[in-house]
Amino acid sequence: MSGVGNILGYLSGYVNLPKIMPFFGNTQFKVLCVIACLALAITVSITCSSIRERDPSRDGEPIAQKDGVFAFFKNLYFAIRRLPPQISKVCQVQFFAWIGWFPFLFYTTTFIGEIYAEPFFAENPDMTPEEIDAVWSKGTRVATFSLLIFAITTFSSSVFLPLFVQPTFKPPRPPMKTPLTPGGQTPGSANGSDYFAHHSDTSSTPSILSKNKRSVPSKVYNKMPSLKIRGLTLRRTYVASHIAFAIATWLTFFVRTTTSATILVAFIGIPWAISNWAPFALIAAEISKREAIRRHQIRAPHTEDGQLLASGEDPADGADQAGVVLGIHNVAIAAPQVIATLVSSLIFKFLQKPRGSTGDDSVGWVLRFGGLAALVAAYLTTRIEEEQVEVDAKPRGFVGSH
Repeated sequence: MSGVGNILGYLSGYVNLPKIMPFFGNTQFKVLCVIACLALAITVSITCSSIRERDPSRDGEPIAQKDGVFAFFKNLYFAIRRLPPQISKVCQVQFFAWIGWFPFLFYTTTFIGEIYAEPFFAENPDMTPEEIDAVWSKGTRVATFSLLIFAITTFSSSVFLPLFVQPTFKPPRPPMKTPLTPGGQTPGSANGSDYFAHHSDTSSTPSILSKNKRSVPSKVYNKMPSLKIRGLTLRRTYVASHIAFAIATWLTFFVRTTTSATILVAFIGIPWAISNWAPFALIAAEISKREAIRRHQIRAPHTEDGQLLASGEDPADGADQAGVVLGIHNVAIAAPQVIATLVSSLIFKFLQKPRGSTGDDSVGWVLRFGGLAALVAAYLTTRIEEEQVEVDAKPRGFVGSH
């Protein structure tokens, strides 16, 4: 869905919007802002009106917490310290990966626009500011077309790549019957693991789609032969994406035309798709695994989780909650923006030439700096574990068989 949105967004940036929608504004940027606001208003309204959540007032009195900015950062610090090791490693990877991705997302349009404008500035070095603006306007539209191809590549990769990658963790098949806690909840709802799940009747079994109720895409997918490549794990795919992105940024040395730049940017759409998918899949797999630990008997006494259960600790306690985990993960994505911006500013200060000059490769060096950060992310990704957890067919506390 993000890929479809990217395609529509870059397509909107490529066409001449003031000519098509003059009632929204007289510049491309004004019309884009109106379209973005309308899109947000529509999608957020649909979300708020359709998504159903549990009622938190039924949980009793909330735990007393200290208010204030310092208390917030203190709680955040301790939550980060208590992250499960696997999720902590993913956040470390994301920190360095996004130091590389932010410069690409920020300055790709400028990079391609400079390539387009270079011959014009070389042919006429004494352009007026108005002529320079006209050249840059055309170059920006060419760059937006390149990003449209980038979005199409990202969408295609997001659809097809997961079909070839081995699953990281397969949760056990749910039993047919589920016991109820004294409060009339399933075990998942009792510990808050299915926060966003909605059951019309909590006394019934979990909502498992039967064969005759499966959707048409699900039936088609189940009949397809397996396309998964042996040995192509999610971690290896993630490592390869970082390396591919780093190589692509340093290939900017050889890019001299907008066509070659478009091909290079389109190629980067593949690692970008993986970066938008792999870390969330790894975190989801870890949360699923720890949920299985909480609900089932585990025959993995030597793993970190086996030791955790042996010590009597609850994996669901503290930072081992989906909301907290994803919140910290978002911090690991947002914080690198500050570092990327500061380093980019230093590079521009020393390497950028006056507007309308030729031979300005400052943006290229900003992209190459991002490639170096991606190599660090690739190394940290190799530290992510891909262990297999064996779960008993009949979990403790469940009645019945499947």
